[in-house]
Amino acid sequence: MDRKKFLKKAALGTIATIAGSKIANAKDEMPSKSTYDKLMDQVGFNHLPADSNHENNNNYKMKKSVLHKANTRGHANHGWLNTHHSFSFANYYNPERMNFGVLRVLNDDVVASGRGFNTHPHDNMEIISIPLSGDLEHKDSMGNVAVIKEGDVQVMSAGTGIYHSEKNKNTDKEVRFLQIWMFPNQKNVTPRYDQITLENKDINNQLYQILSPSQEDEGVWVHQNAWFHMGQLEAGCEETYTIKRSGNGVYAFILEGDVKIDGQELNRRDGYGVWDADSITISASSNAKILLMDIPMSLS
Repeated sequence: MDRKKFLKKAALGTIATIAGSKIANAKDEMPSKSTYDKLMDQVGFNHLPADSNHENNNNYKMKKSVLHKANTRGHANHGWLNTHHSFSFANYYNPERMNFGVLRVLNDDVVASGRGFNTHPHDNMEIISIPLSGDLEHKDSMGNVAVIKEGDVQVMSAGTGIYHSEKNKNTDKEVRFLQIWMFPNQKNVTPRYDQITLENKDINNQLYQILSPSQEDEGVWVHQNAWFHMGQLEAGCEETYTIKRSGNGVYAFILEGDVKIDGQELNRRDGYGVWDADSITISASSNAKILLMDIPMSLS
């Protein structure tokens, strides 16, 4: 379903009455501390990652980077949920892996057939879901009901507060998706939901924008000066990405394959953050799929 069709369907109210009674009842039970406050307390804020190459040189002002190899991520297997955390989350805590700028959560989730996250609250976070395989069913307290699949991108601005649930719609296969949270640049906005489909978009050997701060731009939009790009690169392909805004850094997450970014070798599910830079150069060592997140390094 493309964005225009989805928004039209929501406006007509055809899905507004489908959300379950659990969501309606849950709205009466407010959490003791907000999502935003809990995560902000942990971050501190404006904590920059230790520079992998120059961490002992405080006067070094050139391009800086941090490497997060896939096998160093936090991991939990709950049976119904097998998840890897690029940053501290739930029972995984590493003070050097709290965030990358305003990027606070990057979870790589696998949910068993027919299982999922029951109704729970969020506020004042920008929440992005990117399915990698399978079908993920979403319901929320705004009345939205949707199923997203590979090729879709979903965003929620939690704002003043929402309740939602996410469930594997299928009873015979897993669903895999990325769950990404960012601190917003505006608090207490009106909650909102949006989704797009990239099915007919050509992202081969190019970086295609899937998220931005503008409603008029390509992809979904968020309350943050952030731009996300997705690309499928054939072996030998080289792309230069220019960071969109002064004060932003870029965090690359390698979904599949092997690439080099500014000469740093990266493999499947590795993360690599770069800041104090104008651009990065990406070279595909094999056929690869990559997600770039261009985000503010401080909360202003």
